[in-house]
Amino acid sequence: MSEGDISERGLHTDLLSRRLLVVTGKGGTGKSTISAALALAAARRGKRVLVCEVSARERVSELFGKPPSGPEIRELAKNVYSVHVRPPEAMREYGIMTLRSETLYNLVFERKVVRYFLRAAPSLAEIVMLGKIAWHAEKEFDRGVHKWDLVVLDAPATGHALALLTVPRVFLSLVSDGPLAADMTWIQTLLQDPTRTQVLVASLPEEMPVNEAIELRAALCKEKLPLGPLVLNAVFQPRFTEAERTAVARGGPMLSAAADAADGHEARAQMSVQYEKVLRDAIAAQSAPGQAAQGPLLCVPQLFERQFGLNAIEKVAHALEGAL
Repeated sequence: MSEGDISERGLHTDLLSRRLLVVTGKGGTGKSTISAALALAAARRGKRVLVCEVSARERVSELFGKPPSGPEIRELAKNVYSVHVRPPEAMREYGIMTLRSETLYNLVFERKVVRYFLRAAPSLAEIVMLGKIAWHAEKEFDRGVHKWDLVVLDAPATGHALALLTVPRVFLSLVSDGPLAADMTWIQTLLQDPTRTQVLVASLPEEMPVNEAIELRAALCKEKLPLGPLVLNAVFQPRFTEAERTAVARGGPMLSAAADAADGHEARAQMSVQYEKVLRDAIAAQSAPGQAAQGPLLCVPQLFERQFGLNAIEKVAHALEGAL
């Protein structure tokens, strides 16, 4: 797809005005790439962006050619920062903020028996990680203004992401009083507010990722989580006519590899067209009658890079900027 084609597919023009963008989808669909590109596109508009990663391995920092950030916030590029949100550090930060005393936290929570029961507590890891991410998005200030104009969450793959985003609802169905319940209430309000949060689902033009993306969006809709664009990544654009492919094939053994490559490319291009239609139909079906589709479909072209790093992120971000 050309940049013009991407623009024609439409993207919420105020997408980057949200406080929190969540990028999820089946593993291997390019979630980290989209997260990094969104951050770079927002930074170019003068926004200060924090990318939060929660998976075991950091990927966004690698894409920018930087070492892993770890639990400390590190700068990746101008106005782009990242942090690896991990349960132990998030738990400590949350405990100190709640108790307002590092000494008291150490006395209570650093005891071996307490740590044992905390690790066994269901969903506690998700609670503290989500709490830290929401705090960065909504409650971290610098000189009276939000420290971050945008927080991008490079979320886990489908099932784990859904579990993470539904933690507040599950918790509040069991507990209705207390400081933690109050925190879960405001976090749930943030997650369900379409003016502040949008969830983007990434897919590939292949059967399994497309089916999973459709099911995930249906589940997100059911949870009343606001849907942003559905990102169809690695879209192949047709390049060769039938006549050109026939001419190459007639070139004999010397051009057999080129003929196979051309046939393979066109087969992937046909798959891209096919699954783009499947996703468009699904978006229309998931939208309420008489209402606009829930989040447009955004097609990102397949990039042919020897090494997928900052150069590739620059290209994806440039394509996104064209749509924005």
